[in-house]
Amino acid sequence: MKKKVMVAMSGGVDSSTAAGILCEHGYEVTGVTMQIWPAGQDGGETDNDTGCCSLPAMRDAREVAEKLGITHYVFDFRDVFSERVIENFCNEYRVGRTPNPCIRCNQYVKFDTFLELAKSLGMDFIATGHYARIKFDSGMKRYLLKKGVDSGKDQSYVLYTMTQDQLAHTLMPLGGFTKSQIREKARELQLPVADRPESQEICFIPDNDYRKYLRDHVPEAIRPGCILNLAGEHLGEHEGVAFYTIGQRKGLGLAAARPYYIVSLNPERNEVTVGFEEDLRASAFVAADMNFIAIEKLAGPLSAGAKIRYNAAPAAATISPLGNDQVKVEFEQPQKAITPGQAVVFYDGDLVIGGGTIERVFC
Repeated sequence: MKKKVMVAMSGGVDSSTAAGILCEHGYEVTGVTMQIWPAGQDGGETDNDTGCCSLPAMRDAREVAEKLGITHYVFDFRDVFSERVIENFCNEYRVGRTPNPCIRCNQYVKFDTFLELAKSLGMDFIATGHYARIKFDSGMKRYLLKKGVDSGKDQSYVLYTMTQDQLAHTLMPLGGFTKSQIREKARELQLPVADRPESQEICFIPDNDYRKYLRDHVPEAIRPGCILNLAGEHLGEHEGVAFYTIGQRKGLGLAAARPYYIVSLNPERNEVTVGFEEDLRASAFVAADMNFIAIEKLAGPLSAGAKIRYNAAPAAATISPLGNDQVKVEFEQPQKAITPGQAVVFYDGDLVIGGGTIERVFC
């Protein structure tokens, strides 16, 4: 009997090709597009969208499903997306942190709500178009998450929250391919989205203007205030703490012989503090809300590569347990712009050990 798999189809080339590959591999494939934008939100119900899960994207996904000869559904996930992703996005900026909505969407929508729906409908697996690999290690008796073979497209960083049960019921057929190979495969399958450009913006902010989005959704958090240097001297005015992030250089409106960078945010005092590039470097921080994949738990200090943002390379570090689901991360060499709210993901080569959320940085 064929194994049943429900594929999350966003309308893009990656998820569409994932569905096509699974059809070729003999699975009984059902395509699902998740409706996630709140009703009435700009971009959510217009014909001009190019972002993931917009109406045109849904139509693209349906057209791909017809080409592949598979059933396609649209399911309403707007409530969970609003509660778990959008509210968190706004709240994190409100308190001076920088969120990663893609991680939250994976954690609470794709690999939680979507997976549970698939199970309830009798599916054996769900599948996504992520560039990462899932392997079962019979010796360890654990499912492992590994980087995708295309280093330029690897998405393991945004998948560190996955549990053993989620990994056991998830397929990621693109992990062993490069992006160029997937586009070529899409052309071979004659998919109508084979040459569709990639979307780089936050999916629920299709114009990529997150400042306007915050003005509309958390206007009380947008209050002008003081920009200070590390000595506490007043240098200028900012537009609102929520508009800034650690390491930011542009848009400060400060004239100086050397460029200033944001080194800290204080939403309680409504202050932004700036320094120079060397002031951005730190050697240690605390991370919380840990999830480990390659190990059951962190029993003692562990050496690993620690990646502190999506486009960063892992840097040599030691992870030590602190209790209360927290760890201390100490780098061998100071790192630039460690940002509360962002994820840290730990690697052993191409193996994801686990990860958590950056909470507090030691200067």
